[in-house]
Amino acid sequence: MRTLICLIATPSCLTESGYLLHQDGAVVIGAFFPVLKSVPVSEIIDWKTLSFDTHNSLWINAQMYQLVLAMIFAINEINVKSHILPNTSLGLEIYNLPHFERNILRSALSWLTGLSKFIPNYTCRKDSKSAAALTGISRKTSETFGTLLDIYKFPQLNFGPCDPVQIGRNQFPSVYQVAPKDTPLFCGITSLMLHFNWTWVGLLITDDNRGSQFLSELRKELDKNKICIAFVETVIFLGESLHCPLTHNQMQTLESSANVIIVYGHFAFQLIVIQSKHRKYEMKKIWVITSKWVGQKIEQYTMLELAHGTLTFSPHHGEISDFTNFMQEVTPIKYPEDIFLHILWNQYFSCPLLHSECKIFENCIPNASLELLPGGVFELVMTEESYNVYNAVYAVAHSLHEKALHQVEIQPQDNKDRTILFPWQLHPFLKNIQLINSVGDCVILDWKKKTDTEYDISNIWNFPTGLSLLVKVGTFAPSAPKGQQLSISEHKINWPIGFTEIPKSVCSESCSPGHRKVILESKPACCFDCTPCPDKEISNETDVGQCVKCPESHYANTEKSHCLKKTMTFLDYNDSLGTGLTLMSLGFFVVTGLVIGVFIIHRNTPIVKANNRSLSYILLITLTLCFLCPLLFIGLPNTATCILQQNLFGLLFTVALSTVLAKTITVVMAFKITAPGRKTRWLLILRAPQFIIPLCALMQILFSGIWLGTSPPFVDMDAHSEHGHIIILCNKGSAIGFYCTLAYLGVMAFGSYLLAFMSRNLPDTFNESKALAFSMLMFCSVWVTFLPVYHSTTGKVRVAMEMFSILASSASILTLIFVPKCYIVLFRPERNILPLNREKRQHRSKNPET
Repeated sequence: MRTLICLIATPSCLTESGYLLHQDGAVVIGAFFPVLKSVPVSEIIDWKTLSFDTHNSLWINAQMYQLVLAMIFAINEINVKSHILPNTSLGLEIYNLPHFERNILRSALSWLTGLSKFIPNYTCRKDSKSAAALTGISRKTSETFGTLLDIYKFPQLNFGPCDPVQIGRNQFPSVYQVAPKDTPLFCGITSLMLHFNWTWVGLLITDDNRGSQFLSELRKELDKNKICIAFVETVIFLGESLHCPLTHNQMQTLESSANVIIVYGHFAFQLIVIQSKHRKYEMKKIWVITSKWVGQKIEQYTMLELAHGTLTFSPHHGEISDFTNFMQEVTPIKYPEDIFLHILWNQYFSCPLLHSECKIFENCIPNASLELLPGGVFELVMTEESYNVYNAVYAVAHSLHEKALHQVEIQPQDNKDRTILFPWQLHPFLKNIQLINSVGDCVILDWKKKTDTEYDISNIWNFPTGLSLLVKVGTFAPSAPKGQQLSISEHKINWPIGFTEIPKSVCSESCSPGHRKVILESKPACCFDCTPCPDKEISNETDVGQCVKCPESHYANTEKSHCLKKTMTFLDYNDSLGTGLTLMSLGFFVVTGLVIGVFIIHRNTPIVKANNRSLSYILLITLTLCFLCPLLFIGLPNTATCILQQNLFGLLFTVALSTVLAKTITVVMAFKITAPGRKTRWLLILRAPQFIIPLCALMQILFSGIWLGTSPPFVDMDAHSEHGHIIILCNKGSAIGFYCTLAYLGVMAFGSYLLAFMSRNLPDTFNESKALAFSMLMFCSVWVTFLPVYHSTTGKVRVAMEMFSILASSASILTLIFVPKCYIVLFRPERNILPLNREKRQHRSKNPET
């Protein structure tokens, strides 16, 4: 633990009087400003050469001195106005506010008692002229004064930032807040973060109730808008403008991934100054602070790079032009009673100071003025706190005026001395005060009646010459319509050195359209991974949490950022599948026609006549139609084609298989029934097998009728099978009807196969039982294979699979039954004769003479 020992040399002239600046009047307003500061000798800095001064330990805060000038200016204005307190003069007593909290009460008691050294229960003031006290800037200062002054119900006007916690608790009813509500500040900061898409920010706040309240309110607003806080660092507040330096760990935290750091407190720039001592850290950050630069600026010249580009939020107020002229004309000669001014002249213009009186020699520098001081030391523009002091003085004056009028109204003839002032009598008038100041702004002290104020957003420009400029770059108007509250001029903003474009401050890069966010476990919501959207889903915005599924009539583009309308398609003749199957269908149709032609030409040959020539013709004609049946599956479907596809397919194959069954039965009957002595030969004579065909066809027609009556096929659309397309196809309506048809065909095929297989060894030259058995075996194999393949495919491929199965099963019947016969007819005619004729022909060839 280190102890800092400071040697403080305070001029004796400052201790000889309780107040440092006094202006007599019928009514006096007291004020406490942190103007003078005693610092260690080793920390005194020459503002010109930046060298250490070891000859003086008293330092004046030139920026805080503007508060003194604002109060003097306001009282002088009021005293020359005839409509405010016409017969009463206002005076002032200004005390220096110690930086350490333990010394604040000493100043307050000196003011109350008139004693430089406080003695309990004693006072040197015979008739108190004090009407109110102006205090600030910190919350702790207001609380310390409030605890004491509230005992006497003494009005206290705080010119520092509003403290909603203190007001909400009603802890100090005698304290009035002059500053406007800072409620819109949280929305303003959040709107700025959203405007630049800064979703990963750090916080630097004071370690007190006000800092905690700021963190709580800001966190609510940030969370509502999905902005994450990367870190929160607190600074221990020691007094009015003193704080503990940032530690090494805190500096490392500030150097983290968050490029934007929000700083809360009037000491904001003093905190940044501390970082200039940590030269090994490159603090290329965007600082967003909640007030204009308040405090000593001399150190600014050592940290141009750090402060450049800072954005500030400050309540908007009008500019009082006469105040600027007033500050330019202020000199120690014109205001000899102002000790602060003499010390300032001594400090910045090196004028000798009479130690006993704290006054400079006359005509030290005749042309010296505050205007000659650099902007880093003293600004001629009214600060936020100075504006609050100006309004506070006017609020007290108007309250006194209203009180005087009220006394005249209720006691017009009373001879009682009205000059006797009891400060507690001002409370009703202060609470109800509503006045318009010289620049048109409304001044209200009652917290409940205050309206949300507009905020100015400024940007700090630092120049290598050591000059700084506060440039207004935007506004935040809470009363404007939503979406139009923030107005920012990006082209006016000078970003910190090292940034060539608008800086980024994010934990994770935004997820581009076509991706969605995946929140990482145990990480803030702003830290996430990006993953592509699933199939058939899109995201057309950045940083979406869920992808949106495209409608059935649309599909996702390659980037998965838009839904595109699907095109209608169907199995067309121009498709490769359609063209190939059409050629196959027509090819087999032609081949079947040729087979029919061969059979007609050689209709009287034994091989054609064998096994019932009529059934062969029926089978060939049916196969011809079966080969044309797949053409119904090609082209734009309609209700008629959908019905014909399944029902015509089932009917034609029923006829074909029943014909094969009839041929098989014919072979069996030819050998079994035609044997001598059999009484059932009449079945063969009456051509009983041919009645199998209409009977089986009638059953299929019955099935089709039930199918069409319950759930007929219809035109359907398949939006899932083919990417980017909606396939128009036929829905079978009833899957049961379709599978019943296949089962019926399978029973006939299997029955034909069994009969043919049993009659394969019957003695006959042209016995086609083996061909029938093998063709039925192939037929069953095709359709058994068809079922699993059919269920594993969709869209056009499923339709093509059914067409191919029709062609394959029909081709197996044609090839295995009729191709061998055509081969014998065309290429082996010697085998196309009966056995008896064959023996005669062979005998003639051996004995040509006979």
